[in-house]
Parts: sequence; structure tokens; C-alpha cells
Amino acid sequence: MAVMFERRNPVTGEVATTAPAATVTDANAAVDAAAAAFPAWSVLGPNARRAALSRAADALAARGDAFVEAMMGEIGATEGWARFNLMLAIGMVREAAALTTQIGGEVIPSDKPGCIAMALSEPVGVLLGIAPWNAPIILGVRAIAVPLACGNTVVLKASEQCPRTHALIVEAFAEALPEGVVQIVTNAPADAGEIVGALIDHPAVRRINFTGSTAVGRIIAKRAAEHLKPVLLELGGKAPLIVLDDADLDEAVKAAAFGAFMNQGQICMSTERIIVVDAIADAFVEKFAAKVASMPFGDPREGKAPLGAVVDRKTVDHVRALIDDALSAGAVQVNGGDADGVLMPAHVIDRVTPAMKLFRDESFGPVVGVARARDEAHAIELANDTEYGLSAAVFTRDTARGLRVARAIKSGICHINGPTVHDEAQMPFGGVKASGYGRFGGRAGIDAFTELRWITIETQPGHFPI
Repeated sequence: MAVMFERRNPVTGEVATTAPAATVTDANAAVDAAAAAFPAWSVLGPNARRAALSRAADALAARGDAFVEAMMGEIGATEGWARFNLMLAIGMVREAAALTTQIGGEVIPSDKPGCIAMALSEPVGVLLGIAPWNAPIILGVRAIAVPLACGNTVVLKASEQCPRTHALIVEAFAEALPEGVVQIVTNAPADAGEIVGALIDHPAVRRINFTGSTAVGRIIAKRAAEHLKPVLLELGGKAPLIVLDDADLDEAVKAAAFGAFMNQGQICMSTERIIVVDAIADAFVEKFAAKVASMPFGDPREGKAPLGAVVDRKTVDHVRALIDDALSAGAVQVNGGDADGVLMPAHVIDRVTPAMKLFRDESFGPVVGVARARDEAHAIELANDTEYGLSAAVFTRDTARGLRVARAIKSGICHINGPTVHDEAQMPFGGVKASGYGRFGGRAGIDAFTELRWITIETQPGHFPI
């Protein structure tokens, strides 16, 4: 009988779910099964793969209530966050289904007479997808949908913090796809390093995609590099939202509140730094403070408050330490208060400077720092003063100015007059610097999950110098 491990509800402390604690042997067996399924799946026609993925989207939708129960129990999610996760994830699968006929190639003019030269995008084999807990359906599905559309088979390494949520995804795909095409590995937290290492090392795994912390991403990239295996990394962030002197402050306030506190700030794109030009800083902070004060926190099971639980007490302690460090160095708390277990109110800390940890370190919790800039140039300088570069935003009534500033910000994503939290299945999603490399989504995803091959056909007799 398989050894099991427990995941406890962060709000109640009760056992939320149990899942198999995989051994290295189990992990290798999952890759072997996916490798055995690859030959048949990889040659299946694009419309057959499209039909299978469409069935998988329906199977996901049919599990809506089960997903809500799993996410609420395992990570303390609100029902609204769980339903949003499912909605976007279903859209991602349908978008992946639509991509199956877009995996094309090209004929390239050759200097050699009679030579037809082609570039073809072909499936690579078994892909390893490693997904986190914070947006578990979205990011679990993202790790496997486009790889499957491209003709690969997939092993999903589930998060130890939401094994049942990730297992539900694989159950839905397994219902719709041929046997073996999608596999899942769940492991006890203490075994994570050993299991992930074994999966990366398996010779049948040809590529890896990982969404998670920058620290773990570095470890995965190094391990994969030993085998010369490509990796797509979507890592941490410290997203800036710039508010320029000509911004619509009401719109900026709405976007900043959503970006900073949706899912308690536990999103890779969360607004972690609001950079406001001095001329309108006081007015912005006054409006923003009023907005945040209207956003209470409460038990996610009751569904009465916009802010629910963070994933564990460690998050509360980490956020509190960042706040205390900032306040001791001269920052001012505008909103906030004491946590009740893993229930934590929204915190706004004004007059944050680059010398403070709150400006530098990813909080991944319900706190946002407000930094004041002298002017546009200083705002851009502050926005770029970070090791991260995932998402960003700028607010201005001058669209040309907004585009100029957006292009000066070093990030993979930037939104003009919109929040830093924005995701669509067809968009190229990913970061720069310590936020990772490679892109999920749309045609960029095809590039990430196929091998580009050069193939020629000679149509005339050859002429050679020897």
C-alpha cells in the first residue's frame, strides 16, 4: 500500500486531504508511462488532439465543485478565487486546443539548386511541468495544456500544498486523453528535492517548465543544465505600478487595490510597489487608503470578505517582518492591523525607500509599499531598481507617454492604465532578470514546447567538389 502524506487546512489546522507520497521509483515509473504513450500521441492528427483537449476542458468544468472544495481546504482559498481559477484554466485548455493546427513550419529559400529546405516544429517527448499552489488550477493547467497540444506527453509534479487540486486536473485530462499521456507525481514535502531531481534526471524527460520561487528556479535550472535540458522558468516578482502626475487617480486606485490584494497578494504579478510622483502622492495615498479600508478580511469559508487566508503562518511572519523593518526605518503605516491566525488584513506602507526590505524582497502577502518619486525619470529608475522583472503597470492620461514609460521598464509584461495582475491564455507570459526566462501562452508556447528542425529534400542530381 502506498505511503500517504497529509495536507492540513491553513485556517482550521484539520487534515484537508491525503495524497500518495511518491518515491523515486514511483516518479521514474510516471515518466516511463508518459514515454510509452508518446509515440502514439505525437503522431495523432491535429484535429484529433484538438477534440481530446476540448473534452478535457469539459471534464475540468464538470469538476467545479470538487475544485472549490479542494482549494478551500488545501490553501484557504475563497470560492471566488477557485471559480476564477477554473474559468481561466478552461479557457487555457480551449486555447491550447485551437493551437493544434497552428503548429506549422516554413519553406526557406535555399542557395542550393533543386534543394527544398523546410523548418518543422515537432514534439520533443516527455515534458515535466512543476506547478505551484497559489493559482493552482491556472498554473497546473498551464504546465500541461500547450505541451499536450504540441504532441508531447506530460508529467505534472504537483505542489505539496495542493495535491488534491492538482490531481483533479490530471483526472480530468486522463478522462479525455489516451492512457498514459498525462501523469502526476505527488510527494511529501520532505522528499521534494529528491523527487524533482529524479524527474529532471530521467533521460526521457526532454524539457521542463517551472512556476515558483526564484530560489527554487535556480536549483532546477542548474540541475537541468547538467543534462543540457531546456527549461522555461516563471519565477518571483516585485511588480511596480507607476502613477504619473497626469494619471486618473480613481482608476489607478482601483487597479492598485486589485493588483496588490487579489488572493491576498499571493500572485506572481501582484502589485508589490506603488511608485507615485510627488506632485500627486498625497492625493493618491488618501484615496488609496480609503479604498483599502473598505476591503475587510475574513474566513474564506464564509465568503463575506474580499480578503481571505494566506497559505501559512510563515507568510504572516514574513510579511510582518518586512513591515516592521520598513517602519523602523521611517516608513508610515497607512492601513493594516493584527492578523488572526492566517487571516491578515491589507497593509499599506507609505514612504518606502530602496533601503528597506519591503522595497526589495518579494512579500507574496497582503502588503504593498508606496514609494514617492520626484518625477517620471525617477519613477522609472525606482521601478527598475529590483532584481525582478515580471509584470509592471503605468498610469497616465497620455497614451504616448505611457508607451514610452512602459518600454523603459525592464519587465516581461507591462500594462498601461491597467493592473499588474492580468492574464490571458493567448498572451506571451513570462519575465526577465530574476523573474525567469521563456514564455507561456499562444504561439510563444509553441516555440517553448516544440523542437525546430531543418529538413531538406534534394530534387536534382548532386554536384560535389570531391
